[in-house]
Parts: sequence; structure tokens; C-alpha cells
Amino acid sequence: MAHLSPLLKQATPVIADRGEGAILWDEQGERYLDFTAGIGVTSTGHAHPDVVAAAQEQVAKVIHAQYTTVMHRPLLDLVERMSEVLPAGLDSMFFVNSGSEAVEAALRLARQATGRPNVITFHGGFHGRTVAAASMTTSGTKFRSGFAPLMPGVAVSPFPNPTHYGWSQEEATAFALRELDYQLQTVSSPQDTAAFLVEPVLGEGGYVPASAEFLAGLRERADRHGILLVLDEVQTGWGRTGRFWGHEHFGVAPDVLITAKGIASGFPLSGIAASEELMSRAWPGSQGGTYGANAVACAAALATLDVMRREDLVGNAAARGEQLRGRLQAVADGHTAITDVRGLGLMLGAEFRTADGTPDGETAARAQQAAARHGLLLLTCGAWSQVVRFIPALVVTEDQVDEAGDLWGKALADVL
Repeated sequence: MAHLSPLLKQATPVIADRGEGAILWDEQGERYLDFTAGIGVTSTGHAHPDVVAAAQEQVAKVIHAQYTTVMHRPLLDLVERMSEVLPAGLDSMFFVNSGSEAVEAALRLARQATGRPNVITFHGGFHGRTVAAASMTTSGTKFRSGFAPLMPGVAVSPFPNPTHYGWSQEEATAFALRELDYQLQTVSSPQDTAAFLVEPVLGEGGYVPASAEFLAGLRERADRHGILLVLDEVQTGWGRTGRFWGHEHFGVAPDVLITAKGIASGFPLSGIAASEELMSRAWPGSQGGTYGANAVACAAALATLDVMRREDLVGNAAARGEQLRGRLQAVADGHTAITDVRGLGLMLGAEFRTADGTPDGETAARAQQAAARHGLLLLTCGAWSQVVRFIPALVVTEDQVDEAGDLWGKALADVL
């Protein structure tokens, strides 16, 4: 009898049977508040009726139309609609399936467009599990160990993480920019550097926001040296942070934007956006794929855009995010084991440390498991898995946020 790989460890004991919005029910009919959203994927919630209807309608027409063989209307319409939300100047898109694929497409574009071999990434970033993406990932060794050699041409520079360094945001930012200049002087010269690749908020690295000064510093150095600024918005995009794109909090525009996760409310779809001039510098044959821009996924993405506009889900993410932050901070104020509550919008984390300041993944795991027993589904992140993260669907309600705050308090009472 076949089995799933034993390496696929489940974060919760739930076998999902059906879902609605931010709620899941298991096969026994038990109800759970889902504050994982499939790791930030189900942006419009589980089984939003508009997304379901769009997918059902498209399935009855064309399921798969390979986009370098024949074109299909959902893809053409999606490209046109993306102009409503893309940063100014990014008017050309290439679609694939997963975040890792999009990251690798952005890397290939950057190297081909600049003729330079190297990329500088930032400590704590997560960019995927495929070889090139894992080579640029430093959020944890589990993503990059055991299949060396990794891809060459990657330099890693510090991310301004105040909690990790024990500094203020200003000190951490100044340090990170000094070290980036040192990298450019000692490891990867500007003439060899194709791109800076960075998340506006570290995802797997612990839900740590960048700062406006840091991203402005990257933008200035990129412009000065002819380096491309590539923003990985796989997790921060599509309203997750209370703005449509995470970088909007910081006032800095990318040369290449990477998107995935929430784009199609659960259907596999990802992509990169750049200016047409930049995209045209990619080499012929370098972009393609069998399943990229699947017709059903594109139809779901169009419906997702409609729902987000009509229901103001970006605004809801901002409002519910502030509410959730307040509830999490109120709980943290009663427990010294939680040393930080941080994030943007509905991308929030609570960090656990011991009395001597050591990251405490063990207590974070026990709290996450206790929350599941109370009916609240959460995940962990951070280098030591010391951060419990809260990423509900953008349709989450005020009452559901309050319920989550109550359940989180009960879970901590069980373990602290």
C-alpha cells in the first residue's frame, strides 16, 4: 500500500473536509478557525462562491491550454486586469505555477538582462526549495542542506532585524546598509552583481518587516550601479500586509516583482512583472512551461481580483490586522515568554524567547499545538521556529479575530 512521504510532517492534526471563509471543518465535523490560509494562499477564504463559480465555469470550457501553443481568454484578461494593481512601469508579465518557479524566472531574467552572474540576497529570506531558489534562501538550513553543491553566484548580506541583533530599527538598518556596501566591495563587485533579491517582510525568516530607509538604500545602490531590485512578494502580495503590495508601505518601487500565493485563492499560479523593455532582454526560449498560466487558475485569479475590489479586502486586512495586533499584544503583555509581536496587516507573528533571550522554538511549538486543540490553526516560522504566525484569509471578520484572540489566550494558559 502506498503512503505519503514520512517527511511530510503535519503542523496540525486536521483532515480538512470543507471550508468557508476563515473556517475549516474536519471529517468529524469539528470546527476550526484557520489562521494559516494554506500558508497565506486562500486570500478570499475557503470556497468563496465567486471564485468557485469562476473555476466551475472555466472547467466546463477549457481546463488546460498550454500558453505557448494556444492562447486562452482568462490569461489575456488577467494580464489586462493586472495593470490595475501593478506598480507603475511594470507592464509585462510572465506566469508560472509556484513561488519557486517565479523566483527562478526572476533570477534568469536578471542575469540575462544585465549580463552579470551574481545576486545578493538578505539573511533570513525565503525564496523556495528548488536548487536556485534554495541557494538564495537563508531562513533555515532545512531548506538548503543535504543536496550540495548549491548554485554559485549568491552573496548573502544582513537584513535589518532589530530583534535578532538587539538593536533599534535605525541601528539595524544602518548596519545592514554598511554591510551591503562591504559585500559590494569585497565579495560581489557591482559590475558582477545582477540583482538584489529581498522580501519586504521576511516570511519564513520570522515575519520581520524591512524599513523604508533600508529599501531606499537598496534602491539608491541599485540605481547607482545598474543593479536590478527584485522584490519577492510571494507572501506579502495581494493585500496580505494591508496594502496590495508589501513594498507600498516603504515607498520603494522594484524593477522586478515576484508574486504567487494569494493571487488565485488556492489555485496554483505565480508570476513575475517587469517593464516590457527589461523583460524583452531575456533570451529567446528562456520563458515557458507546460502548466504555467493554467486557464482555471487564471479564471480564479480574475475572480479573486473582483472579490478583493468589491469587498475591500485590502482595507479589511489593514483594519483586522490592527485589531489582531492589539489582541496579540494584550496576550503577550501577560507572558514574558513572548518578547515581540510584529508584522504588517494580516501577516503577524509572536516571538518566543527564554529568560536569557535565547529563541525558544520548543515553547512556540507547544503554544501552536495547544492552539490547534482549542480550535485555532496556526503555524510557526523563524530560524529556530520560535515565531508563531497568524495569517488568516483576508475575509476574516471582526468577531473571528476576537475569537482567535480568546483562543490564543487559552492556548498560552495551557503551556505557560
